[in-house]
Amino acid sequence: MGRNLALVGAAVDIQTICSGLNLANDGIWYGRGNAAVSYPADGHEQCFAVEDSSFWFRHRNACIVAVASEFPPPGDGAIFDIGGGNGFVSMGLANAGFDVALVEPGHVGAVNAKRRGVRNVICATAESAQFTPHSLSAAGLFDVIEHIDDAPAFLRSVKGLLRPQGYLYATVPAYQSLWSDEDVSAGHYRRYTMSSLQATLDAAGFDLLFASYIFRFLPVPIFMLRALPHRLGISRGQRMPDAASRDHRVKQGLASRLLQGMLDREVELLKRRQSMRFGGSCLVVAKCR
Repeated sequence: MGRNLALVGAAVDIQTICSGLNLANDGIWYGRGNAAVSYPADGHEQCFAVEDSSFWFRHRNACIVAVASEFPPPGDGAIFDIGGGNGFVSMGLANAGFDVALVEPGHVGAVNAKRRGVRNVICATAESAQFTPHSLSAAGLFDVIEHIDDAPAFLRSVKGLLRPQGYLYATVPAYQSLWSDEDVSAGHYRRYTMSSLQATLDAAGFDLLFASYIFRFLPVPIFMLRALPHRLGISRGQRMPDAASRDHRVKQGLASRLLQGMLDREVELLKRRQSMRFGGSCLVVAKCR
């Protein structure tokens, strides 16, 4: 998925559901005021540098599109990708035929999303955008919830934006036992099991429609290369500028083909609505109660 593409996806009538936004000359809708976000200052640029070539970001997109296709937004409404960063997921959903709007409080992420070709970009928090209550058909929180200190309160606020029976799509990192320096530097508050994520969603007024782990091969290398050194107090030291790129790049060859085969198998299982019981991330679809 390249950059500087023509804008993809239908235009969403933002003005009818957001009262706190102004459309700027750069084509981005801006909210009033800023909010503190538990995310590295250079996080968007680091991700933007690797997303297009990363097996991890590509596979997460494929999994999200698979479950969104099986559980499409009620009434074929738009998916509001809240905290959507550089728009990589938004672009993937738009290319799959979904109407999408990106809601990203970080200016760098919003500008990158526009560069990437996302049509509807809102640079604001869900609060500062001043959404009309119960106006959205669906919201996406893709690796967002773990960045929120009071996750139940945040999810209740998102539920307040959704229509009755509206859908929530979400991904989070799995297993607190895999906690490492990487989580600290990423601004995470926690990792989840499927049961703890379900309990958090239940407390916020959501019922699960579908839940599965993804990235089944990742927990072991994450534990050995990140979590175990963290537990032993062995610091990885200051990471080199190209470290993130190396983590996300897989050299061509037999290993690459085997990895792609495993990832394709996961997508096929999701297309059959079959859940996986183990993996590096949790993926859920939930409905407002």
